[in-house]
Amino acid sequence: MNIFADFNARIIKTVEALDLKDKEGGAPDLSRIAVEPPRDASHGDLATNAAMVLAKPTGQNPRALAERIAEALHSDKDVANAEVAGPGFVNLRLTDSFWQAHLATILDAGSQYGRSAIGQGAKVNVEYVSANPTGPMHVGHCRGAVVGDALANLMAFAGYGVTKEYVINDAGVQIDVLGRSVLLRYREALGDDIGEIPAGLYPGDYLVPVGQALAKEFGRSLLQMPEGETLAIVKDRTIDAMMAIIKDDLALLNVHHDVFFSERTLHADNAKAIRSAINDLTLKGHIYKGTLPPPKGEKPDDWEDREQTLFRSTEVGDDIDRPLVKSDGSFTYFAADVAYMKDKIDRGFVDLIYVLGADHGGYVKRLEALARALAGGEVKLTVVLCQLVKLFRDGEPVRMSKRSGDFVTLREAVEEVGRDPIRFMMLYRKSDAPLDFDFAKVTEQSKDNPVFYVQYASARCHSVFRQASEQFPQEKFDREALVEALPSLTDEGEIALIRKLAEYPRLIEQAALALEPHRLAFYMFDLASTFHAHWNRGTENPDLRFVKVNDRQSTYARLGLVQAVSDVLTSGLTLIGADAPKEMR
Repeated sequence: MNIFADFNARIIKTVEALDLKDKEGGAPDLSRIAVEPPRDASHGDLATNAAMVLAKPTGQNPRALAERIAEALHSDKDVANAEVAGPGFVNLRLTDSFWQAHLATILDAGSQYGRSAIGQGAKVNVEYVSANPTGPMHVGHCRGAVVGDALANLMAFAGYGVTKEYVINDAGVQIDVLGRSVLLRYREALGDDIGEIPAGLYPGDYLVPVGQALAKEFGRSLLQMPEGETLAIVKDRTIDAMMAIIKDDLALLNVHHDVFFSERTLHADNAKAIRSAINDLTLKGHIYKGTLPPPKGEKPDDWEDREQTLFRSTEVGDDIDRPLVKSDGSFTYFAADVAYMKDKIDRGFVDLIYVLGADHGGYVKRLEALARALAGGEVKLTVVLCQLVKLFRDGEPVRMSKRSGDFVTLREAVEEVGRDPIRFMMLYRKSDAPLDFDFAKVTEQSKDNPVFYVQYASARCHSVFRQASEQFPQEKFDREALVEALPSLTDEGEIALIRKLAEYPRLIEQAALALEPHRLAFYMFDLASTFHAHWNRGTENPDLRFVKVNDRQSTYARLGLVQAVSDVLTSGLTLIGADAPKEMR
């Protein structure tokens, strides 16, 4: 249950009972009323802006109106106190019995606590990673992979029908370069002296096994075939080999896609899909023949001072019109993007999310314009940009270069520090903010390492139950029995923990709506901090410990609280893609 939504409804009902009128004598707009946690917890449990947003439309003094609202809310059995603060905010403090009842709700929901239906099953496509299949995943791919995967998990938990998608960029010049690079490794496997890898080709040793596999399968027969036929076979085998590596690498990071879409399918059958997409835009009046002025600064390789087929994207929000078909009849890269987006729309997705690197910032407007042109406002498109990750080891920069073959692979990173530190820390900054990742610091066992601190809280929860089982060996500690004991929870630290747990459903909804999975990592750290703080109080004061040998009632109640903390930690870490350990080793 989202208590903020619940009290928002209660306050709206309270305001309606005041029979306020706007300046035209009608009922005022109540949609701007909000209920949220106060910035300072000492001010109460909830705060509402109801008087602030209604004062002007109804011609009332905001503080006087807040006094009326606060007075009316005192009749709510769950409100212990309602006070006016500042120019007209109303702060609410809720009763202990309300928090105890809410904790019972959390225990009853278990792993489903926080799950929302706000998505209403809307079909969402989240495309992320989509690295060129030219080699193993490197650490630079981690952030987009984690952000996209956690965002998809989060939206599914919030009630959206989510498809996780990876587009395989298996068409274009880079695939030709890849094929020629593997041809050299194939000849090398046959015993030929290939010398140094020429500049412009991929030199990485990861291509050696691909060449060896080709030599084993074909012997020297590929060298007797026409070059085009040979290159086609090599490219097919290489793409399959690279995608197998990429999928294995992603699995190490606990990233699994539902759909792997091949760009080559758009070019199949004489580029039928691309032609169909351009025809669709033509029928909608978005295509014309013309020329474009040269771009400011350096001219791109594909710029032409000739008549081309252009997408009139400036009429739907772009900066410049975009070429789709060159003067020689060949398609631009963007033409394939058009066909791919149309394919997604044809599959029934109403929300398209692209998780891209910050270097793709220039694509945002053209993609948004394309969605407007293809779907006429019926499909929402959002681009989530991920800034670069700077790698360090003990404070020293780690450099990598994919083309030179000198780079840190994703596999190496996972093997060095583990999956969970990577998943958590890639979310411990907003995606559009730069992130420093230090291989040494993310494995420290201290409060300064957020992922350790959160997982340690999970382990501590389980240790409490092990201790309780030792002290009460005949007890089962089932949830129903824990719930029955909850009325004895009245300590301020216990109520603070319940209050923090109560924020989880709201956090899920807000993070999903804002497409900001980093909020989940921040919340997990805050919850862990609140739990550890209460644990430390028990260290100083034995009466506050979770397990009290001579007080079965208090022990059961506090175990109920610990179980709820464990449930939410497990839920949040699962959405992040990390484990909630039962013990730390």
